[in-house]
Amino acid sequence: MEKQQHSLIIFIFISTYLISSTHPLMVIPRLSPIPEWETILYNNNFASSSLSSDDVKTFYYNQTLDHFNYRPQSYQTFQQRYLMNFKYWGGANSSAPIFAYLGAEAPIDGSPEGLGFITDNAASFNALLLYIEHRYYGKSIPFGSREEALKNASTIGYFNSAQAIADYAELIIHIKNTYSHKSPVIVFGGSYGGMLASWFRLKYPHVAIGALASSAPILYFDDITPHDGYFSIVTRDFREASETCYQTILKSWSAIERVASQPNGLSILSNKFNTC
Repeated sequence: MEKQQHSLIIFIFISTYLISSTHPLMVIPRLSPIPEWETILYNNNFASSSLSSDDVKTFYYNQTLDHFNYRPQSYQTFQQRYLMNFKYWGGANSSAPIFAYLGAEAPIDGSPEGLGFITDNAASFNALLLYIEHRYYGKSIPFGSREEALKNASTIGYFNSAQAIADYAELIIHIKNTYSHKSPVIVFGGSYGGMLASWFRLKYPHVAIGALASSAPILYFDDITPHDGYFSIVTRDFREASETCYQTILKSWSAIERVASQPNGLSILSNKFNTC
């Protein structure tokens, strides 16, 4: 049993390594502090093909480049993409809420299909659904192209979370003025997007009456939370469940390192476990 657990752990490790090492898409810097899969800037043609719902409509807003300074270039604008779903909305005279999903470190294309929680609750509240794309992702690229937007420190300097939530505030106010200024707004987000949602509620309480921040690591920064805090909790969980399981996992790390450090070690493990 212990040997099987050991083999399974090595298999998962090698599979993860091989998948991550062959990622074919363009990398863009992360704003999230969580070391998850690398964030990618999708090809626009690839991303747009994922939209399939007839209920979701695509719009663009002429967004301000710099919300906080007064230099001449601050007044430049770019096209920020957002999606809307009016299927469940009670209408302008109903004071029905607006559920605004704050986009994170990815194109917004797949969000309507992947955010079942928002859609599932929209009917109960007669809510208008709004999905806003984060600047520098998908089709919301300043300076006209990815190459120009990521060209140097001057252009990439506008790529930060403070500017992003200011974008959201400006666009949400635009939506309220256009459709229903009486409608209260609830913002939603997960992981880095959850951080944005919580910060949005703190920074712009006059725009959103509430925020739902799912799995938002708002304290996951240097000198605030121990860097190994998550791993310590997971280790404790395994150890409480089974001391044998804990010891097996602990021993596996040295075994993985030993095999992987050998000549063609990763290939040996890949062949052994028949990874794809």
